Amino acid sequence: MPESPPRDPSSGSDSVIIRTAVPSDAEAIRAIYNHEVENTTATMDLVPRSLDDQLEWLAARNGAFATIVAELHGEVVGFASLSPYKERAAYRPTVEDSVYVRRDSGGRGIGKALLTALIEMASTSGFHSVMARIEASGEASRALHASCGFREVGIEIEVGRKFNRWIDMILMQRLL
Repeated sequence: MPESPPRDPSSGSDSVIIRTAVPSDAEAIRAIYNHEVENTTATMDLVPRSLDDQLEWLAARNGAFATIVAELHGEVVGFASLSPYKERAAYRPTVEDSVYVRRDSGGRGIGKALLTALIEMASTSGFHSVMARIEASGEASRALHASCGFREVGIEIEVGRKFNRWIDMILMQRLL
């Protein structure tokens, strides 16, 4: 994805640039992600990533599965990616999204800019459906996805365990 022109996700003067992630973004992506690993149920990962892990993860994503970042005032404040939904061949037209925004940058439309760009990537790449698996208490993520045309299609009961509690996941879907 080429660098996009600055987008103004809010009515203020902040503008966000959505672009394809490069290796030098790995540390910022790792910091955003590890905060979620260590403090929230936004991800079911339990072990923080090392910089080498993050670089490997980033290198493995290209083409339709490239990682994109949101840059604000020269800093990476969010990232997003598409992943295969399931391994079996018949699921190939469907992808799963991941969107993470640095906690001090929430409420500025950055998540929506990232998710909108992901939907465009998925559509351009010929996918038919985008799935989101969201921890059931994740109201902001559910609202973000709904604002981008996703609808709730199911719930997975107690499929994860983190912070000594069972986690339910809401499934949301958008057909392209």
